[in-house]
Amino acid sequence: MSDLSTVIEVAGALSAAGGLGYAKARSPRVFWSLVGAPVARVRFSVTYRATMDVCGLTVQPSRLRAFMVRNVARQEVQPVPPQVRRVRYSTTGMRATLRLPAGLEPADVAAASERLRHAWGVHSVHVVEVKPGFVELRMTGYDVLRRVKMPRRLPPKLTAGPLVVPVALREDGSAFVRDYQKVPHALTVGANQSGKSMYQRNLISGLAKLPVGLVGIDCKRGVEQRGYAPRLSALAITPDEADGLLEALVGEMEDRFDLLSAHGVPDIWGLPAKLRPVPLVVLVDEVAELFLVAAKKDEERRDRMVMRMIRLAQMARAVGIFLEVCGQRFGSDLGKGATALRAQLTGRVVHRVNDKQTAEMALGDIAPEAVFAATTIAPDRPGVAVAGDSSGGWSRIRTPAMTPADAVAVCREYAHLTPHFAALAPFRPAVSTAPAPGSPLLKPRPATG
Repeated sequence: MSDLSTVIEVAGALSAAGGLGYAKARSPRVFWSLVGAPVARVRFSVTYRATMDVCGLTVQPSRLRAFMVRNVARQEVQPVPPQVRRVRYSTTGMRATLRLPAGLEPADVAAASERLRHAWGVHSVHVVEVKPGFVELRMTGYDVLRRVKMPRRLPPKLTAGPLVVPVALREDGSAFVRDYQKVPHALTVGANQSGKSMYQRNLISGLAKLPVGLVGIDCKRGVEQRGYAPRLSALAITPDEADGLLEALVGEMEDRFDLLSAHGVPDIWGLPAKLRPVPLVVLVDEVAELFLVAAKKDEERRDRMVMRMIRLAQMARAVGIFLEVCGQRFGSDLGKGATALRAQLTGRVVHRVNDKQTAEMALGDIAPEAVFAATTIAPDRPGVAVAGDSSGGWSRIRTPAMTPADAVAVCREYAHLTPHFAALAPFRPAVSTAPAPGSPLLKPRPATG
């Protein structure tokens, strides 16, 4: 009987170990919740003071505190580390809010983040300033970008606004969102098979669910955006059509400015809801097709299109027209007006690129330290990108996998939200009614004998 119980105990232990090993490889969220988080919490609590001291994140106490410790508490005076105010757990990691003592700044803690990561045995440590004197250590227990799973709930502060779209997952476990009120225009660059199209699908799928108008410019004969036709208010698939569509958009912008002027408000958000025009997001799939020309006779058309895009980028934010420009490369070599347009695109998302110069063109003017991170993206991790903005902040992100069929299905489902614009009516794409899966293309006829 004792031998049987021993076998059962050993088998149970082996099964438990095997289950944890399987969870660590296949379901890191479960492994972190069961094993990783308790171990990391104990290690954090036990070694916190010593780790802060070794990493140079302590300061000498004030004279009053030193006097009280020496004469009242009868203890040896020790350096003061940041005070832990709050520790929270999640399925991806752990967050600790610290109160910085006088003499330390957030940059000091950020400089030691790599040493803190090794000391506490976590995958990464990111430092975010919460408010003056407080920082938050965002620790991830595993590589959250290996299998992207968006958070089920987003903080209300992050999603506050009518034009907020969750697009990707940051490496600290939080969601990366496109907020068009804060960052009206953006540029996305990346080489072939880098995940650039995946980013666009997630963005379009999120926008399709909002009360906005979508305008597509895909001069590759519409191979990328034609499937989104049910949700597009306008679509241009050739340079000639793009020229006319941009002219119509500039006319729409001028009409909206007349409306703002008549009511004395600075932007459309100051208008009453009944008079407020529907926001428009212009999606340019390959910007190089608008700049590059094959013959000299096409240069005049190119100059017109570039001038109109620059006007939209400079002024259209106030009237609710936003630009999403996408391409493999965006530099001065594209031609006249390229750098002027790029300077107006505040948000930058850089996927894997073929050369360092492309990363410098996109990130060098806003976050120079992010250029190296963009050039080290592995080819076997499509969808990984570096996102930055004019504030100088940047982070690694990755979009969840989405097939073209999934994005098309979302556009068909929310086709009823597609607004109509009189100025864009000539460019409204025809919506094809595809047959249901498995249905025959031809109706069968009964055989007659």
